[in-house]
Amino acid sequence: MPEELLDPDGRVMMVSGANRGIGTAIAERLYRDGYRLSLGVRELSSLASFDTATDDERVMAHHYEAKDSTTARAWADATVQRFGRIDGVINNAGILRSFRIDDNDEADLDEMWEVNVKGPLRVIRAAFAHLKRVETGRIINIVSLSGKRVKGESIGGYCMSKYAAMALTHAVRYAGWAEGIRTTAICPGYVATDMTSVGASIDQSAMTRPSAVAHVVAMVLALPNPVSVVEVPINCVLEPDV
Repeated sequence: MPEELLDPDGRVMMVSGANRGIGTAIAERLYRDGYRLSLGVRELSSLASFDTATDDERVMAHHYEAKDSTTARAWADATVQRFGRIDGVINNAGILRSFRIDDNDEADLDEMWEVNVKGPLRVIRAAFAHLKRVETGRIINIVSLSGKRVKGESIGGYCMSKYAAMALTHAVRYAGWAEGIRTTAICPGYVATDMTSVGASIDQSAMTRPSAVAHVVAMVLALPNPVSVVEVPINCVLEPDV
């Protein structure tokens, strides 16, 4: 590995929503690259399909519920207890609900705010002191292109939450810069996952694969401190504004 890239050996990455889709692809890619992994999921049994080969010394799983403000701290504490450090956080857990501006029932909007915005904030806050100590801490938020533009009325609330997640990324970038923390928003468009299996305007065969998003995550994690990439838009269709 070139000297200018960070060596994954021994580095500890927390990954939320690792039980399916993009999260599973990220976890599998980082495992192959040699990272130690702390996987945060709502149901531990949902990780049964995650292939850890034979080296379970490099992988732990912990309960994490984005809507429960206590679980982020418990997950971070358990990670440090197991591995002694935290080198990075990948906030992948997220939800999509339909919410229009003229909807009077705000329950779905509130749930998206809890999961897509406050969830990542809580994980970052719980891990922040540990990320400062290593001086090469990394935070990656899987945001979505819906955090950069709005396409459609029914996803107005989702876009609101993702714009906020983008603002969170930039705020954390300032907060951790002096201590070597680098923060990146990965912004995919259509990705072939369960979330896009129904109602998408294009066939899943034409969509970005989860493994491709995982490749971008791995690339960003390896970059040294002087190479800061704050936003990475990823698209499978041509759009004039992204």
